[in-house]
Amino acid sequence: MSDEMPTTAYKVLTAEQMATLEHDGSFAGAPIDLEDGYVHLSTAEQLTETVDKHFAGQLDLHVAAVDLGSFGQSLKWEPSRGGQLFPHLYGPLLLETVIAYGPLERLDDGRVRLPVTG
Repeated sequence: MSDEMPTTAYKVLTAEQMATLEHDGSFAGAPIDLEDGYVHLSTAEQLTETVDKHFAGQLDLHVAAVDLGSFGQSLKWEPSRGGQLFPHLYGPLLLETVIAYGPLERLDDGRVRLPVTG
């Protein structure tokens, strides 16, 4: 990864969590997020490994692309898996910060397909 941090990150959501985000306009987090005190996000490069490690075998998942520029001080880059820096959101995920979302799909090479805007 280059020295510049990405401006977009991704959140994997169950269908129920996606419905909550759409209906309420915000999502406080999955059980692991609530336990850890922040919403776990992944960069495009980290997303497939996150899905493989934490969502293996789960169906009806969704991926939300999140604009990281809208969080200010509530977003922190912190070391996690293998020392990689991951974006952690200390606050709810707001629908207005989601720039694209859709069902989790995989490309032919197995990587998770990123949701596309417009």
